[in-house]
Amino acid sequence: MNTRLLIVVLVSIFFLIVDHKSSRLDTVRSGLSFFSYPVQKLVSFPSVIKDTLVSIKSYSALKKENALLKEKQVIDRVRLLKFAALENENIRLKGLLGNSFELGEQILSAELLSVNLVPYEHVVVINKGSKFGVHAKQPAIDANGIVGQVLRSMPLNSEVMLITDPNHALPVQVNRNGLRTIAVGSGKLDRLKLPFLPNNADILPGDLLVTSGLGGVFPQGYPVAVVDNFIMQPDKPFANIYATPKAKLDRIRELLVVWSDSTPVPLAFPDEVEAKGTKNDKKENE
Repeated sequence: MNTRLLIVVLVSIFFLIVDHKSSRLDTVRSGLSFFSYPVQKLVSFPSVIKDTLVSIKSYSALKKENALLKEKQVIDRVRLLKFAALENENIRLKGLLGNSFELGEQILSAELLSVNLVPYEHVVVINKGSKFGVHAKQPAIDANGIVGQVLRSMPLNSEVMLITDPNHALPVQVNRNGLRTIAVGSGKLDRLKLPFLPNNADILPGDLLVTSGLGGVFPQGYPVAVVDNFIMQPDKPFANIYATPKAKLDRIRELLVVWSDSTPVPLAFPDEVEAKGTKNDKKENE
């Protein structure tokens, strides 16, 4: 056994020396490599399988992560849309709040629940009613001007007739010179009519119309509309005069209901007020 091993070692050393000194064994090496290649591939096969499994696992993880990132991107986009809507709502509410400080009257903020804009009726429904002290013929405004007046009040909501309703008439005056007239709804959200002014009336396009305070519904000085068209009619007693409302009637979401007197209006349900009053009476009796 030792002799065979010695012979193999000597032969190996011989071949190594011959291979190092000359190129005579290149042909033999090439022939042997043809047979040794499958053995090499077989030996490296577990490593290849391992690398393949790692790649598949990494691909699966990347695919899953990509799906999660896409889902998160959609959620973030939706949130951004919501934030944009909230930002616009915050701007509108700030405008209403700033306007309420300038008014001096007691006010109540309300939101629109529904809109009825049929050709001969411009009415919106708000989420405040008689349980909040809202009553008929109260003015309603937004941050820009007069919106309308409360038509009827239910316990939890109220109907507000817009100033553009054909059945609505509003006493106004020209802010420039105090000229008084009546603004009537035209049935269009962007137009009011002033049908009772003569052809020689001192009124010009661009004049601001404000409430005159007559009629007992709208306090004096609220912006109503801006005159945009004056058409003289020599063969008729009155001119055709139209104005654009200051309030954004086609896009309002919130408005203010106004009390012109100084009497405090409870902003809680009557039964809650009565319950609080009963508790206070009991405490005083004790």
